[in-house]
Amino acid sequence: MHQHIRQRLEAYEEGYLSPHAAKSAAATRDRCEEESPVRTRFQRDRDRILHSKPFRRLKHKTQVFIAPLGDHYRTRLTHTLEVTQIARTVARGLRLNEDLVEAIGLGHDIGHAPFGHAGETALSHAIGDSFRHNEQSRRIVEVLEKNGAGLNLTYVVREGIYMHSKGRRDISAKAWGVASTLEGQIIKVADSVAYINHDIDDAMRAGILRADDLPKDAIAVLGDSHAARIDTMVTDLIDQNWWASGDGVAPTEFELTMSPVILKATNTLREYMYQHVYLGSAAKTEDHKVELIIDLLYKHFMNHPEQIPADIMAINRKLDEPLRQAVVDYVAGMTDRFATQVFHDIYVPRTWGL
Repeated sequence: MHQHIRQRLEAYEEGYLSPHAAKSAAATRDRCEEESPVRTRFQRDRDRILHSKPFRRLKHKTQVFIAPLGDHYRTRLTHTLEVTQIARTVARGLRLNEDLVEAIGLGHDIGHAPFGHAGETALSHAIGDSFRHNEQSRRIVEVLEKNGAGLNLTYVVREGIYMHSKGRRDISAKAWGVASTLEGQIIKVADSVAYINHDIDDAMRAGILRADDLPKDAIAVLGDSHAARIDTMVTDLIDQNWWASGDGVAPTEFELTMSPVILKATNTLREYMYQHVYLGSAAKTEDHKVELIIDLLYKHFMNHPEQIPADIMAINRKLDEPLRQAVVDYVAGMTDRFATQVFHDIYVPRTWGL
């Protein structure tokens, strides 16, 4: 009977997964709820994120290249899917919980502002404070969804979403701490593995980079193709952390790591991308326009809160938060094209026919 499916899945986790894996039956929520007969708690978390409106909006949010004409440039949605599948490969190799990895992976970027990191920077300038997409992602699942009730996700999913971000120089940096689950730690690394490699691919498609431009010392270690580099990084993650599968002795620090050689090469390649693509390249020539759009939208809705959607204002009043927070929630939730359209409607004069 179907009511035994979840119990069988939980038994499978206990019997097959590594003793270091997170088990769904032990996961906790802020609010108790009746269990699903056919899905584990992590499966339900994944489905709640997948069916949310912020997740669907990712298809119209920039990864690196703003409003590209080509159909093959990454969006924030395709990035999310690549991160999730890279992470699942690592998790499966180490006998960790793929459902937890998938839930965190699908939710890790739902708080991104329009226009990618350019939009995040622009929103920070507009509010005079730091806007961080990982913090907004956590706010969405905890507060904004379901008219202020949140999605009631398990703690470890919310923790993994929040802690996936890292510092500039090192993909293993601990700017927001270290996730308590190995699955959450996988997402943090898989995020870098995905975007470093697919951003190289997109930059070559745009004519900004050539294969010969990439740092030769890093390429010699990681590989000279998109597939080879991902395979090197993923295989290294599995080999270097084989203890996480339950075979071997766990290190004193319960953290996933790359080998020093692969980590150095990966950080070298990442820094190269910052210098030649993410900052000051042809891909960034429109960033000043993004800053103008975000700044003027922020100022407009601060002066005209009556134009903010009623559901956002209702949450704002319910939580007794400053108006600024409602404006940030609204603007950050916009897609690239919606933000552009709203800006056009507010600031561009209408044309009249004869």
